[in-house]
Amino acid sequence: MPFEPIHLNAQGIDLSSRIFDSTTVQNSPIAAAAETIVATLAVPNFGNTTIVSKVYLDGWAALTVGTSGTAVTLRVRQTNASGTVVASTGALTGGIAAGNLIAQDVAGSDATPGVGTYVLTCQVTSGAGNTTISAVSLRAFIV
Repeated sequence: MPFEPIHLNAQGIDLSSRIFDSTTVQNSPIAAAAETIVATLAVPNFGNTTIVSKVYLDGWAALTVGTSGTAVTLRVRQTNASGTVVASTGALTGGIAAGNLIAQDVAGSDATPGVGTYVLTCQVTSGAGNTTISAVSLRAFIV
């Protein structure tokens, strides 16, 4: 089969109505051992954007582990801290110790996107002291 070069490009395609992000830190420091919202992303005009497949979500947080912390779990949830879990890291233990500055990420997709708000939460296992969140990113890609 002969090779046929691709002649199309993405120049002129506006994806601004499909890609959203938030980098605002919420609730820092977070209470010891409590799952806490550290970023919120409200998708503008959610009901007016056609979703063909799903919403891809990508979360990231930099944090200084609080006293006695032994593991960190990041989750992306629908709506709020008790909403449906879209993605979770599970309890990450590598390099987790009180006073350590670490960065973790979590990614997943929402195949049933019935909401226009997603939150990034952080929970420190066995934390006896507060954990400080220094930076966050929560992104949504609608396809």
